[in-house]
Amino acid sequence: MIKRIIALAIFVPLGIILIMLSVANRTAVTLALNPFDPADTVLSLTLPFFVFLFAALIVGMIIGSVATWFKQGKHRKQVRAKTNEAVKWHAEADREKAKAQQIAAALPAPDKRNAA
Repeated sequence: MIKRIIALAIFVPLGIILIMLSVANRTAVTLALNPFDPADTVLSLTLPFFVFLFAALIVGMIIGSVATWFKQGKHRKQVRAKTNEAVKWHAEADREKAKAQQIAAALPAPDKRNAA
């Protein structure tokens, strides 16, 4: 419940800010991809400015996510190795437990008359 409240406290103002940015930056802007001839219409893109802002935000988030994913690769590798090792040891413990139960079942039952 607390997570939901915190998420609302963050995302509602963020959404309001993004909507305000969209409304304030509706002017059409041309992005020229040809540095030698900016007037070239083949390699230019004309869109409202907020589209470029949101595209830059999304591209930045994707690049950051990919960088984080690569940076944490060694940790994921360690987790996989430890998980495989834990599974191996659990399987060995189960085998040893089964052997112990077989040995215990094969032993003769203790005689209560001799124990006293």
